[in-house]
Amino acid sequence: MDPSSGPANEETSSPTANGSCKNLECYMVLLEPEKRAIGSICFLAGPITLMENVLILGVIASSISLRQRPSYLFIASIALADVFASCFFTISFLDFHLFRRSDGPTAYLFKLGGVTVAFTASVGSLLLTALDRYICIHQASSYKVVLTRRRALLSLLILWSTTIFISFLPLMGWRCPTGLTPPCSRLFPYINRAYLACWTSFILMLLAIILGAYTLILWKAHRHESSMASLQGVAGKGQARMRMDIRLARTFGLILLILVVCWLPALSFMLVDVSRELTHSGQRAFAFCSTFCLLNSTVNPLLYGLRCKELRLALLRSLQRLCEIGRCRKSQRTGVTAAGDNCSEFSDNKMTNAEATELDSISKIVESQQDGNN
Repeated sequence: MDPSSGPANEETSSPTANGSCKNLECYMVLLEPEKRAIGSICFLAGPITLMENVLILGVIASSISLRQRPSYLFIASIALADVFASCFFTISFLDFHLFRRSDGPTAYLFKLGGVTVAFTASVGSLLLTALDRYICIHQASSYKVVLTRRRALLSLLILWSTTIFISFLPLMGWRCPTGLTPPCSRLFPYINRAYLACWTSFILMLLAIILGAYTLILWKAHRHESSMASLQGVAGKGQARMRMDIRLARTFGLILLILVVCWLPALSFMLVDVSRELTHSGQRAFAFCSTFCLLNSTVNPLLYGLRCKELRLALLRSLQRLCEIGRCRKSQRTGVTAAGDNCSEFSDNKMTNAEATELDSISKIVESQQDGNN
């Protein structure tokens, strides 16, 4: 019998304790209205997340200047992790909760490992981005020396290697020793509560470091605002740069708020699952909250990509190149070349001086403010 359709008194009983968890049915607890609601979120957010992050990856990969900068390598890592999240989480979640597919321990843990890799790498990449911003603000004069492209790539290699190792520990043997009965997790089949406690603590630690980094960034931005306001005879352009720095600091606050709202509910249920046995109501609430993690992957490209001036300019240049290529191919097919088409001189890496002048970084903003203070 499906536990999600049982009587009300079964909400507080333990299917795993009385041996009624057959074919993982005690984990498939969503009611029909909940399936429709959560399924709609996944069917909508999954493809949108995939397209957004693929676009971010394509823009960074097509721009030589962005590929050389550590900040955009970290943003590309976030986008890659969110691409995996949009695929692995959406498919696995719908396959298990909506289509009620019961896999064996090896197949299930492999799928769960893929989801864990995606979300762990996403949070880890957000941490690297936060540390990058922290170094950029607090050590602006030596930023390019402290954080080189080689060091950025090395940090990404360490991040992804550690993430893959941690995520597939259950598949490698750290699983529940009693099958599906306690002390197994009531949220994830075959998962040992000790492993779930370690992974949850690890993610909470990463979030705490991100919180600390952004708090220090906001404090530094406030100091810049106060120091710039006290200067006399500062040019209007300098004031505009200062205001841009403050807007970036507010953006960091928005990033932090969204991060906490999306991750804290799911992590809270995981902590409860470690300490006590969840009811069906708790399992259903966790299934809903877990979709917030996917929504975080949906929002990341908007926060780290489209709000970034340099990446927007790179996107516009890419679209312009595509239009030029399409126009040139059309001219070649028809044999008619318009007066304004210079197909033979068209270059993918060409950047106008006006566009190059518009490109600016946080480190340059801070350096200009330090020069004003001196």
